Amino acid sequence: MVSIHWGQKVLAGAALVGVLLGQASAAVDAAIPKYTTSSGVSGNLKAIGSDSMNNELALWGEGFRKEYPGVTIEVEGKGSSTAPPALIEGTAHLGPMSRPMKKKEIADFKAKFGYEPTAVRTSLDVLAVFVHRDNPLKGLSLKQVDGIFSRTRKSGSKEIKTWGELGLKGEWANKPIRLYGRNSASGTYGFFKANALKKGDFKNEVKEQPGSSAVVQAVANDKFGIGYSGIAYKVPGVRALPLSKSGTTYHEAKGENAYAGTYPLSRFLILYVNKEPNRALDPLRREFLKYVLSREGQESVVKNGYIPLTAAVIAQERKKLGIMEKVGVQ
Repeated sequence: MVSIHWGQKVLAGAALVGVLLGQASAAVDAAIPKYTTSSGVSGNLKAIGSDSMNNELALWGEGFRKEYPGVTIEVEGKGSSTAPPALIEGTAHLGPMSRPMKKKEIADFKAKFGYEPTAVRTSLDVLAVFVHRDNPLKGLSLKQVDGIFSRTRKSGSKEIKTWGELGLKGEWANKPIRLYGRNSASGTYGFFKANALKKGDFKNEVKEQPGSSAVVQAVANDKFGIGYSGIAYKVPGVRALPLSKSGTTYHEAKGENAYAGTYPLSRFLILYVNKEPNRALDPLRREFLKYVLSREGQESVVKNGYIPLTAAVIAQERKKLGIMEKVGVQ
């Protein structure tokens, strides 16, 4: 578990996310409105869920507390699967998830409250397949990714065990591919399983890591390693491989490729919230989400290395929350 706390005496900031700053090149849409403060905002806010969103929440929390110093925010990144029960049990106000809720998770929530949770898209992530920076491999097809990571290989791929089987020569030819990934509580694990492995099973050899950063660090420290994680966790010791749906044209793990649909592993990062239909959120949750969906909030997305939302998506998400200030008008 990773816990980040903001209170009146402790403010977690750049120390937690400094390694990530400046990695993204995406620009924030100028039509997204700047944040404007409101009165009556105070209290405690708790988020439980995705480890992949810890650093985003750190930056959002830092910016939000500059506007409202009396607010206390607690974040626990245990994995996306912990978000739905926390919302149902009332132990969390926000449920960060790096995948959509499953049908059963939504059904369990609805059984308790009589309505479905509200999903607020906050940013876009490209899930990258990382190799060591010295690895000369130019790219992978999704079929090859399946052959590397899966023991069931539902894509029809043959099993791939060595770097030589991917065409690498010299010292690489006979070296076994060492695998790194997340545990089953992680939304990243679930997304990769569904979209890269076609819902197949991971090989037993995959070394499960406790967090997204740990996966990337493990690959950075293992010349013959490979792992998957959000692009925001990229460090100088690794490369994000270009991927191909068909095996012919490879696309880099970039925002423009995600929005264009050419990069095959992209996903929205979501904050789930318990919002009764036709009833406004309390001021604290409403204003925090409004901040996330503001220009300042999306600038934090860029700082963290993820991809900001377009003004059109921002308008859709703000409408869900009853934030009717017109996007594009200052």
